[in-house]
Amino acid sequence: MYSLIPRDFFDLDKIFNEENPQLPELFSIKLNEPALDVYETDKEVVAELNAPGFDPDKIEATIEDQCLRVRGTMEKEKETKKREYWRKEIRHGSFERLVRLPCPVDEKKIKASYKKGVLTITMPKIIKPAEKTVKIKVEEKE
Repeated sequence: MYSLIPRDFFDLDKIFNEENPQLPELFSIKLNEPALDVYETDKEVVAELNAPGFDPDKIEATIEDQCLRVRGTMEKEKETKKREYWRKEIRHGSFERLVRLPCPVDEKKIKASYKKGVLTITMPKIIKPAEKTVKIKVEEKE
């Protein structure tokens, strides 16, 4: 009997091997968490988090052990009338996102802004000076 799905369609060994650095992040995303993009430029690492409807005062961002942690809460408005929903998709409550940064950042110069429901965290990279190579002269001893 022949399979309709090619044998190498899902090579689970490639996904679950120890050499896959993104494996923990593949399973860290939950459907009710805000989407998070992290990218880097020559001078900085930038994180953008979709958080529409959140009060910026109720969002907390921290850096610890080269990881960015963003937490937020949205309180549900108290209903005065009983409602019979046909559909309810607006979420309330809290979220927490944790992502490892690709390189060390200068924690003293981090800036965050919130505009049109998007939290942008700009983290300047710590630029290390180029390593200096020193040639050592080898002398022959008799």
